[in-house]
Amino acid sequence: MKQHLLGACVPLYLLAVMCGIPVVRAQQQPPRSTDGVPLEEFLREVHAKAHDLESSASMRDAFQAFLAAHHLSPESVRYSDFVVIRLFFEAARDGGFWNLHWQVTDQPPNSDNIWRQWSGVRSPQPARPTAIAECDELSALYAFLVERSGVRKVGLFWPYSNHTVAVWTLQPASGSPLRIVVPTSQIFLQETDSFDTHQFDPWKQKTIYEYTRRDVPDSFVLPGPLAKFFLQQIDTYAAASDSMLQHLRYVRDAVFVGNWTPDQAAQDALRLRASLASSASADARTLQSFAEDMRLARYRQ
Repeated sequence: MKQHLLGACVPLYLLAVMCGIPVVRAQQQPPRSTDGVPLEEFLREVHAKAHDLESSASMRDAFQAFLAAHHLSPESVRYSDFVVIRLFFEAARDGGFWNLHWQVTDQPPNSDNIWRQWSGVRSPQPARPTAIAECDELSALYAFLVERSGVRKVGLFWPYSNHTVAVWTLQPASGSPLRIVVPTSQIFLQETDSFDTHQFDPWKQKTIYEYTRRDVPDSFVLPGPLAKFFLQQIDTYAAASDSMLQHLRYVRDAVFVGNWTPDQAAQDALRLRASLASSASADARTLQSFAEDMRLARYRQ
């Protein structure tokens, strides 16, 4: 009777030890954090989405326009590099779809403080900035992300002593190198100025040093909700036309600074959607999603 009770109460592995039976323990795997995503893994997911974007009509149109503007043949520029360059421009600029917002911060010209802010974002909202940064910080962030994604020769350019943008130095298969201005904010620019603007002469600066500083390591962990938000924003906005993304950049900025309410932004998006031609299906979907996000933001405030 006592033996029966002993067998019922003692764990099986202890009984095995008591009986001299060797026990093989399963190797414990380190737990994977469900609250965060390492930067290396996040960038792999962004790269996969960039690959998918290569087939979008708006990205192909942007590439053809870029080639025509610089009198380049398609073989002169790697299309996959161009997609990465444009994707991070639209995502990480002031008012872009990762919700960064320009403001004077007096921080050094690197993206360290942006990553510090991002590390504390647990509930990103469509109508609120994910981080506040100045032009040199935004340009450093852009250059860092592009370099970590495998595209070289992106550095910082000071068109004025108090302003910074990014520059992509492109060496075509034949011909002289090109310096492509990537304005990570609209400071000193008009609404018609965007990627590859000619309002700043990048050759005024003798040397554009490639930004190779590792602002954060590959092991840096983005909060899970923020990483998910960034990836969803790519899905929602990255396939829209250049002109649509530029328009929404200004609308986001108006919401961030309080000139527009989220509801006004939603109404503007729906009005614009109603005026689109039937062929602009990607832009129509983008505007519908933007309006829905802004309307949800009204109830979250």
